[in-house]
Amino acid sequence: MKDKMGRDLSFDVAKLKVGNRVVNYWLDFELLVLRLVGFIPLHSVRNFFYRLSGIKIGPGSTIHMWANFFNPKGIEIGEDTIIGDHAFLDGRAPLKIGSHVDIASYVLIYNSQHDVDSDDFHALEEPVIIEDYVFIGPRAIIQPGVTIKKGAIVAAGAVVAKDVEAFAVVGGVPAKFIKERNNKNPHYRLGRARLFQ
Repeated sequence: MKDKMGRDLSFDVAKLKVGNRVVNYWLDFELLVLRLVGFIPLHSVRNFFYRLSGIKIGPGSTIHMWANFFNPKGIEIGEDTIIGDHAFLDGRAPLKIGSHVDIASYVLIYNSQHDVDSDDFHALEEPVIIEDYVFIGPRAIIQPGVTIKKGAIVAAGAVVAKDVEAFAVVGGVPAKFIKERNNKNPHYRLGRARLFQ
């Protein structure tokens, strides 16, 4: 037997690869089910299934319709946080989203990427941390290994490849510092999410 790179495989390694493939097929099926759950227009029902899949969701937090996930067991969301529609949350490495965080529509958060310099193009995984009171604008992309610190703002369409300091406003591709946020003591609550979104 040979692997996809043409290298010989021992029986033990082949057995491990087959077991890994079965686990991945199960994960793919789970993600399909979660995608279908995303069409249910009631937050409470969706949150029930998301929690059942292993996502830790704090009280008062909402994930809007049509969100997509990878490895939901690696995702943790604090309280009073709103995740917009069509967001993508990657849990292959830990993804920790704090409390009172507002993540807009179509935001993509990745914590795995390919090593473009390796011979086998293997995946590299790094955790993503989004602290309390962060706002991430529509269509922003957060890359692996990034920490977005308390109160920071990520402008719409930004690609965040480096850590964002507390209360900084960043934007662009790649994201760069624009200004500092004036309110250094946020204590607001995001409130009720739209009922059928």
